[in-house]
Amino acid sequence: MATVRVRGADALAADALAPIRETLRHMAARPDIPPLTGIEPGLVVTDPAGWVRATELVSGEALDDLLDTAARRWHAAPHAAAALAFKCYSYWLALPAVLGYATVRRVPLLTPDAVLVRWSAERPFLRLGLASARRSTTAGGRGTSGPGVTVAVLPSDPVLLYGQGRGIRVVPNEAALLDELRAAIMDEHLAPILDHIRSRRHVGRRTLWGSLAAGVAHGLSRAADVIPGSTLQAAQAVLASLDIADLVEVTQRPDGPELTVNRRTCCLAFTLPEPQRKVCAGCCIRESAARGAGETGPIRDCDATRRRLIAAG
Repeated sequence: MATVRVRGADALAADALAPIRETLRHMAARPDIPPLTGIEPGLVVTDPAGWVRATELVSGEALDDLLDTAARRWHAAPHAAAALAFKCYSYWLALPAVLGYATVRRVPLLTPDAVLVRWSAERPFLRLGLASARRSTTAGGRGTSGPGVTVAVLPSDPVLLYGQGRGIRVVPNEAALLDELRAAIMDEHLAPILDHIRSRRHVGRRTLWGSLAAGVAHGLSRAADVIPGSTLQAAQAVLASLDIADLVEVTQRPDGPELTVNRRTCCLAFTLPEPQRKVCAGCCIRESAARGAGETGPIRDCDATRRRLIAAG
C-alpha cells in the first residue's frame, strides 16, 4: 500500500503544471491578446539542443550575446536594447509563475537551473521553456524521473492527495507561497541579470523593474476571464510581494474582468527608429508628452522625455 501511495504521489506531482498549461492554452486561443510566442508550447522543453540554460544569463556568461542580439533585432541603441530585452525576458519568465499563483495557488519555482531560453534577431526575439524531467536512479538500478522544476503548493492542494511527491514543496500559507515566487524569479534569477545589465549599459533599475511590474499586471489581466476571484487583488498581492507595486498603477476596468495598467516608468520603445518606434499603451510618457500636444494631438517632445527618463533611471 505504501508503494502505491508513493507512486500515486509522484504521478500527481509529475502533472503539477497541468493547470498552468491549460491557462496558457486558453490564452493562446484568444485572438484579442498578443500571441504567446515567448513560451514553449506545452511549457516544457523536450529537446534542449539549441537552448541556453538561464544560469548562463545569471552568471553573465551569455548576456552579451543576448544584448547584442536585441540591438540587432530592434536596431536599437545599446541602453534601449537592454531595456527591451529585460522587458521581454521578465514577462515570459514571470508569466507561468504568476498564472499558477492566481489560478490555483500553485507556483513553479523558476530558478535559473530550471529554465531554458533561446533568442534570435528575428521574430520571436526570445522564447522560454522549462527544463524537462530530471533522471535519477534508484538503489535497485531502475531509472525514474521527476519534474524539472520544483512546484510550491499549499497544504490543501489536491496534488498532495497521495502525499508529497518528488518536486513538490509544501508551504504553510499564501504569504509563504509569494515569498517562494519572489525568491525564485526575482532574488535568484532576475536581480543578478539586472545587475549584470547595469554593469554593461546605462539603464536604471526603475526602468527595468518597471517592466517586470507591468508584465505581471498585463499577464494576469490577459487571463482574467479564467482567474477565480479578483484579478486586481491577485495582481496587487504579487506586485507587493515583489516590492514593485509603486512602479505601476493597476485598476479594474469597469466593463469587464481585465485590468487597466499604467506604467510609471518607460521601457524605451519610443526611442527605436521608425517603423519600430512606438509609445506603449499605458506608458508614463503619454501624459507628459500630451501636455504639449493636447489630449488628442500627436505625442511630441519624445527626445526631451527620453533624456529625463534616462537621467532619472
